[in-house]
Amino acid sequence: MTNRINQADNVGLVKTQFYTFAENQKLKLVSGKELGPVTIAYETYGKLNSKKSNAILILHALSGSAHAAGYNNPDDRHAGWWDTYIGPGKAFDTDKYFIISSNVIGGCTGSTGPSSIDPQTQKPYSLSFPLITVQDMVEAQRHLLDYLEIDKLLAVAGGSMGGMQALSWSIQYPERMNSVIALATSFLVSAQGIAFNEVGRQAIMTDPNWNKGNYYGNTNPSVGLSLARMIGHITYLSETHMHEKFGRNYQETNNDEFSFDAEYMVASYLKYQGSKFVDRFDANSYLYITRAIDLFDLRKDQDESLFSVFENTQANFFIASFSSDWLYPSAMSKDIVKALRASGKNATYIEIESDKGHDSFLIESKTLEANIANFLKSEFNRIDETNSSN
Repeated sequence: MTNRINQADNVGLVKTQFYTFAENQKLKLVSGKELGPVTIAYETYGKLNSKKSNAILILHALSGSAHAAGYNNPDDRHAGWWDTYIGPGKAFDTDKYFIISSNVIGGCTGSTGPSSIDPQTQKPYSLSFPLITVQDMVEAQRHLLDYLEIDKLLAVAGGSMGGMQALSWSIQYPERMNSVIALATSFLVSAQGIAFNEVGRQAIMTDPNWNKGNYYGNTNPSVGLSLARMIGHITYLSETHMHEKFGRNYQETNNDEFSFDAEYMVASYLKYQGSKFVDRFDANSYLYITRAIDLFDLRKDQDESLFSVFENTQANFFIASFSSDWLYPSAMSKDIVKALRASGKNATYIEIESDKGHDSFLIESKTLEANIANFLKSEFNRIDETNSSN
């Protein structure tokens, strides 16, 4: 592991940091409720330049965390969730850019969420934690940027729910970023997406150990959370990828196929994903974050045009979709691009051929890496030229 950490193509050992705010004046949420104090877990990679013009905010998807790159300790077996794209010479080049990655509120890896202690009761919030939205996640991140004294980002970037946050940033705080990188995402969640999320939530809430969210200090609803992850994971893959990886092969070829003991490889894989997930994620956070995804719609109401949503945005956009993504298919990204261009915005779009499904944005792709790197280089040079002429 030491050799991995010392490799020149990763950021090495990193420390998760924490910022707490809203201790007196609470964070006002879209629901009308208030939350505070609020702690945000975050990590940084690279160095902020003297002009503070090279900062990029990385935004994670449903099950992500602040730990996007490198290793938290020498014994880590796996690097951060986007290590493929963050590091020296990579798409988000830490030799050039200062990268900030934070955990969303409602999460369970350091930021305030349902498993956090409610200062009023000195017990975990559980379901007394207020419902949060993607817009609330962005508002909390804005407080973090104020604390870091970064007025304007070079870019906000993310995939899936991270892409939703990036799009929301461009609308909520249009003056605070130069560009947006939104991958495998949408301006709203389809009825099918909501349906999958609801089935996952029901799996958790029907687990006897869930106990209406009051399981902290007792037995976790591991069976329900594992099943929710299995259901969700199916939506992240494509049929082609699943067939090529598993086919109809059995895990144990010597089992009698006319028995429930004979397990297909794909079934074993899903069970493994589910069991691995319960070791690192909180069931209530899964409920809250999937609900935030369901509620996401950049429009104020269904009658508002997407064109009008982007009228006040000031950023340049890079939008990427993947041909085999059926959770957020390319048509959704194209709708965003059409609306951006109709409102006079600069939007670069690419649909990348991939058989890996929705998770393609997490998997190594030379095409995606080159496009992100070139877009960021162009944006950074544009800003540098503008600053030099002023």
